[in-house]
Amino acid sequence: MHPRMIRIRQRISAPRIEDVTGAVSQEVSRLSLEAKLRPGDTVAVTAGSRGIPQIDLITRRVIEALHGLGANPFIVPAMGSHGGATAQGQVKVLAQYGISEASMGVSIRSSMNVVRMGTSPFGFPVYTDKHTSEAQHIVLINRIKPHTRFSGRIESGLVKMLLVGLGKHQGAQLYHRAVLEYPWEEIVNCVAPILLQRLPILFGLAILENARGEVVGLRALLPEEFLDKEPQLLERSFQLMAKLPFKEADLLIVDEMGKDISGTGMDTTIIGRKGDERVKIKRIFVRDLTDKSEGNACGIGLADFTTRRLVDKINLTDTYVNCIAALRPEGAKIPITYDTDREALEQALSTLGLVSPEETRAMWIKNTRDLETLRVSEAYGNELEARRDLEVLSPPEEIKLDPRGNLIP
Repeated sequence: MHPRMIRIRQRISAPRIEDVTGAVSQEVSRLSLEAKLRPGDTVAVTAGSRGIPQIDLITRRVIEALHGLGANPFIVPAMGSHGGATAQGQVKVLAQYGISEASMGVSIRSSMNVVRMGTSPFGFPVYTDKHTSEAQHIVLINRIKPHTRFSGRIESGLVKMLLVGLGKHQGAQLYHRAVLEYPWEEIVNCVAPILLQRLPILFGLAILENARGEVVGLRALLPEEFLDKEPQLLERSFQLMAKLPFKEADLLIVDEMGKDISGTGMDTTIIGRKGDERVKIKRIFVRDLTDKSEGNACGIGLADFTTRRLVDKINLTDTYVNCIAALRPEGAKIPITYDTDREALEQALSTLGLVSPEETRAMWIKNTRDLETLRVSEAYGNELEARRDLEVLSPPEEIKLDPRGNLIP
């Protein structure tokens, strides 16, 4: 027996920028960079974070603006150990985002080689990408958002790209080791100033997205503004992001996880299991892996149950490299696996303790990035009536399975 599910829509306020490229031009122009650039100056422009809306258009417009100022820009992958921790793998990842030499009109200089920029107060070396270190100027482009693991006033954004992204595989490993010993915020406050002082950073372009994954804000920051302004942008980002409608659940069903959705496959800011539990979910059943993940199932260990079709798609090498670099081997642990959704669902329901199927508080989502329309179980009925931000789209319905015993999304 399964809980009956109600289809609902979250009423989301989602303002957005209509003319993204125009907004990029306006922000870059606001900085009056003419005095800082000489004709022919080389500029390393970073690219690398997944799932950023219109990142290809944004990156190309930044490059066009730099060309207009007489500079000679090139692109550097800034993604730590992603892409299998290889130079070619990182170029391939960028191509999936629409960023290639052909589409951008500039060279992509990809290498896993780093140079040492100094020593942190904690005693470990501070690295940056070799190609970036040789440029006369550096431009960082990244989205500001809560991180799936790091907690503090600064999480995922320009500063993280400066430390971890440009640190490549070697640097990414160091920071993930360090965060086991020291708070991330302490690491940022001690290490970021070293790089900000010793690297010729021209500016950073911070991107904010709304609950639908659309660009809602762009802010060009000078390097001396990073540490002061990024916390404000992070707070705004958290307010804007979509969340599950309820903070507690017995069961969460996730149709798909993937690296194109979150660094941990399923965003821990959404599902909990980050350590600072704002959300409490007893059991998670994840059904499939996105094609864009190309077998990287880092974060599968967050789930309790999964399917054979997901497991068969896992590229163990890429998954292990990513999880080891992040010092989260538990992220690669494969959950209890069943051939059909029916078996996985029934076994998940059987592990909820004294909760009967009809009393089960369950939510069913496509993925942790697509949360506007979802299904919740009948047990949330009373709470639904009191929530003006939730629109009921269907009466309670039985969960439907196809002839092979798999859920019909």
